Amino acid sequence: MQGKPALTEDDFAEVSNALKARRKPVSAPVSWAFVIVMIALALFLASLGVWQLDRLGQKQALIAAVDARIDLPPAALPPVAEWDSFDEEVFNFRPVKLEGRFVTDNSVLVFTSMTGTRGPYEGQGFWVMSPFALETGGTVLVNRGFVPQGAGQRFIGASGDATLPQGTVTITGLARVSEATNTFTPGPDLAGHIEYVRNIDRLIAMMDAALAPVAPIYVDQDAAKAGDLPQGGETVIDFPNRHFEYAMTWFLLSAVTVLMTGMWLWRQRAR
Repeated sequence: MQGKPALTEDDFAEVSNALKARRKPVSAPVSWAFVIVMIALALFLASLGVWQLDRLGQKQALIAAVDARIDLPPAALPPVAEWDSFDEEVFNFRPVKLEGRFVTDNSVLVFTSMTGTRGPYEGQGFWVMSPFALETGGTVLVNRGFVPQGAGQRFIGASGDATLPQGTVTITGLARVSEATNTFTPGPDLAGHIEYVRNIDRLIAMMDAALAPVAPIYVDQDAAKAGDLPQGGETVIDFPNRHFEYAMTWFLLSAVTVLMTGMWLWRQRAR
């Protein structure tokens, strides 16, 4: 009887390789959808860093403008005929002087919350915004100052208007640009004559239409005697500036996202 042929070394090698191939795990397919999502996340984080750098430039420009203007002597506003081409940014935080009279029965309260005030009153309350008719024509909205929340109604309507200076007066203060609104800005309380933003267009909508034309800036009136209400001179001129720190944080998170995605891809390929 003929015996079975003996296995050669080549046969052993072939069988061994076959067994190893069976034991070797099959590489999982790369999830390119995951990679795309991570790349999109890294780009989004980087875009936030770019946005913060843009905000840094804006904040630095604002701080420089305030430093350059805040101590200038009060100036008169341009005449009404020039208001259509008025560049309000040139006057932002610029001391101004107005001559005219306050208009009664048209004041509006703007809700705010104050801390670290220069005067004795702080907490939740209102800015008292009153129209001021210029001797040279036109109207400027004047922020007469802060009043505590419980005292707000004393400064609007016929009784509140009795607190306004009577006749022609000269006042000084800081010119301010109209505050912007967004989707989160509450609507006005028409019955209570209360607003939530010092936006000129929204404020004049609650006042007499005969006040037009209205200047494209409003004025934060200087402080009066200590303890008087409204409490003027509360314009915020101290601006925190951490935008560079925020930008570096977003850029770092973007870089970490790219690095982690690269490491994940390398591990997937190495299997």
